[in-house]
Amino acid sequence: MAGRATYSMRKHGPTDSHNQHRIAFPKLVNEVIRISDIILQVLDARFLQETRNLELEKLIKTQGKFLINVINKTDLVDIYNLQKNPALSSLWPYVIFSCSKRIGLGKLRERIKIEVKRFGVKHSKAHVGVIGYPNTGKSALINLLAGGSRARTSPEAGFSKGIQKIRFNKDILILDTPGVIPSKENANISSIDLKKHAEIGVKTYDKVRNPDFIVLGIFQKNPGLFERYYKIETEGDVEIFLDNLGKRRKLYKNGGNVDVDRIARIVLRDWQEGKIK
Repeated sequence: MAGRATYSMRKHGPTDSHNQHRIAFPKLVNEVIRISDIILQVLDARFLQETRNLELEKLIKTQGKFLINVINKTDLVDIYNLQKNPALSSLWPYVIFSCSKRIGLGKLRERIKIEVKRFGVKHSKAHVGVIGYPNTGKSALINLLAGGSRARTSPEAGFSKGIQKIRFNKDILILDTPGVIPSKENANISSIDLKKHAEIGVKTYDKVRNPDFIVLGIFQKNPGLFERYYKIETEGDVEIFLDNLGKRRKLYKNGGNVDVDRIARIVLRDWQEGKIK
């Protein structure tokens, strides 16, 4: 095809996937789970299985702690299809949630209070730990639960220095953790983990190397989705898609070829920000 971008969708070698907020199973998270009476795991409704941390779930179960799955970003999916997702049965108990639309906030607050009372917490304040992959909306969730203040409490004996304690009410503290991924996932050595982290937003569009490689994977998993969103005929070919979109946006490199890197980052940004539903 005349003027078509000169690149190929090959398998790329190992790349550095580390964003500053990526922390693999740190000691701090273990400590928060140990201290907490209840754990909230924040999941992305678009990637239910991909954003589950089975390693942490096993630790929570082993320690006899109560886990509530908070399925966030439900405004970015079809709720009817979400409710038919067979993965939901393994996530119970869960709360359907949306930070941006404030869906499920009252239900989650009430559920936390009920479980605290049911478990009969012995110490002066109940502790609710919050875990989740980076970019699942954990910080926004904590802001909503804390009424937007995110005020730290005064130091208390028994807490590690790095644990952030936020007031839910006079009887309950929320314990924040860094965004955490399973320790077995290492995008430095695995192209599979690299693709996963880029698709779910652990690795942001501006930090990804070879974004065309990531777009290819999403394109193949979601036939017709990009074509409908951008209103572009592609013949089912991601190279044609990126080339035509690049020409429409007038993104060229010296020599007149489409700047595939730039246009792929734009597509990946739209995907990670939830514009492409």
